[in-house]
Amino acid sequence: MARAYAAVLNAMSLPYHVAGRGEASAAQFELELNKRPGTGPFDAQLAQMAGAPRTAIVAASAISLAEVTRQLIGAGTKRLLVEKPLGFDVEEVREIASLAGAAQAEVYVAYNRRFFAATECAARFIDADGGPLSVKFDFTEASQRIEGLDKNPLELDGWFYGNSSHVIDLAFFLGGVPKNLQSQSREGLSWHPRGGIFTGHGETVSGAAICWHANWLAPGRWGVEIMTKKRRLIMQPMEQLFVQTHDSFAVTQVEIDDSLDKKFKPGLYNQVQAFLDAPGDTRLLSIQKFAEICPTYSVMRDGGQYIA
Repeated sequence: MARAYAAVLNAMSLPYHVAGRGEASAAQFELELNKRPGTGPFDAQLAQMAGAPRTAIVAASAISLAEVTRQLIGAGTKRLLVEKPLGFDVEEVREIASLAGAAQAEVYVAYNRRFFAATECAARFIDADGGPLSVKFDFTEASQRIEGLDKNPLELDGWFYGNSSHVIDLAFFLGGVPKNLQSQSREGLSWHPRGGIFTGHGETVSGAAICWHANWLAPGRWGVEIMTKKRRLIMQPMEQLFVQTHDSFAVTQVEIDDSLDKKFKPGLYNQVQAFLDAPGDTRLLSIQKFAEICPTYSVMRDGGQYIA
């Protein structure tokens, strides 16, 4: 992710400093991006800087995101874009939200799928049609591939937050945040004993119906569908948009200008641009709003009921 962000910053011709970790990864980064990162413990690198950076993008390893963010806020950085999941549980996210508020720091959680060209087009259709009537989504994960990865157990336990929330965030972004949810979690896996099959339903604050199904034991792929009075909008794969209307059973792909999504990691260029130039952009997810929505992730992962 750090290399993906650097590619965007290079294209924008913006100056930046990179704080890396090991020598091998720093050498690879320099080879690919023509930029030499610093190495070693982050706190030591931060202490050597001439004051804290005013703006930072945090793309450290998943288990390091929260600590690096704490250190930057403590040092005086006032604007941060932090890769998801930022924290692996509700309490950690709330803690960092509190730190950011006390320090008057703007912290945003980087859900780049909000910035897909397909998402922008879908949002226009939804608005033109008078809003969503119902939303359904699937966040099935490639379990057999994941269990073979050399990942920290904490990261595997938090996979729902760190990976599946990509889909959930997009569904809630387009369809509306939940007012209430009923969920069931079952069939735990060796690497994720909390559950492997997730189902549920609920209602958004605007009254749209929500339902989801994800089966990490079976094959599948991510997808989001939004139903309006005029259209069924299908994002599967999520970088593309397909539409079905009342006059046909056919599903047709919508032509969109996704040149930036093809040139860079999808959504990243527009996300960085919004973070740097337009902090009021409603696609940016503040840590305060993220802290409010995080309890729904816990309910969806572990089963139970959520009422806003």
